[in-house]
Amino acid sequence: MLIDQALSLFIGYQNSQNRSEHTIVAYQTDLNQFFNFAASDLGQEPEALTVDQIDIYTVRSFLGILSEHGLARKSMARKLAALRSFFKFLCYKGILKDNPVRRVASPKLGRKLPHFLYTDQIGGLLGAPDESNLLGCRDKVILELLYGSGLRVSELISLDRDSLDLDSGLIRVLGKGNKERVVPVTNYAIQAIRAYLKMRADHNKALLLNYQGTRLSERSVRRILDKLVAKISLEQHVHPHMLRHSFATHLLDGGADLRSVQELLGHKKLSSTQIYTHLTRERLKEVFSQAHPRAKLSINDEK
Repeated sequence: MLIDQALSLFIGYQNSQNRSEHTIVAYQTDLNQFFNFAASDLGQEPEALTVDQIDIYTVRSFLGILSEHGLARKSMARKLAALRSFFKFLCYKGILKDNPVRRVASPKLGRKLPHFLYTDQIGGLLGAPDESNLLGCRDKVILELLYGSGLRVSELISLDRDSLDLDSGLIRVLGKGNKERVVPVTNYAIQAIRAYLKMRADHNKALLLNYQGTRLSERSVRRILDKLVAKISLEQHVHPHMLRHSFATHLLDGGADLRSVQELLGHKKLSSTQIYTHLTRERLKEVFSQAHPRAKLSINDEK
């Protein structure tokens, strides 16, 4: 089977599984990059390449070239995951008998701890919006939901008015893979939402609107956050996901159990949530080394 035909079948299957548009575009980009390399490596025209021409050595050569060009291991692992999914699908459909990626090891990744904001920084940021006008009230809602409920940006901008049950203090959120979950909202968020909706004079079903009256985009949320960070002169780059990291970190610091945090974040695997326990341990070590007099003893002091 020609590569183009196999790719069309694979993408069609991904669409049927309700994969996000972002995921599907990433698959196409990574796979097309590999196919172009494989065609060149095998001395073929890309449109004449067939799936059975690709073997483990082609895959390993591809990864070797990526490594020589200095591509990050995380990006290499993502591309390999796309290849693994593609060839696993072809084997499942009986188009191939052997998966050329099956015996290729993924690059080892160093565990990178997520960045977060301290409570005083969060407090300053939450006080930054000007709540005397409509857009300021909207910005307050953005912050209160990103930090107060730990929402992803994609979940935030997809919220509709009928997703809210403010009397019960709950909202319905559409997470990754179109999986719905119910999360609590803080009283601060409820007050901010009610103040914002009271100023609205439209009937748009979307909760958050831009100045043109249409649904807010992820890019707009990032720009709004950048402006608020600049307003309080916070000397670090803050992205929306950092508020979600802060939400999880502060919950665990406050004594929340890991399973509850997993459910609140909408993580499929507990291992995705466990990284925050590493983060809180690092914080405890940092506090200990700075505050305890016996922790400050240097090697020279012992001599």
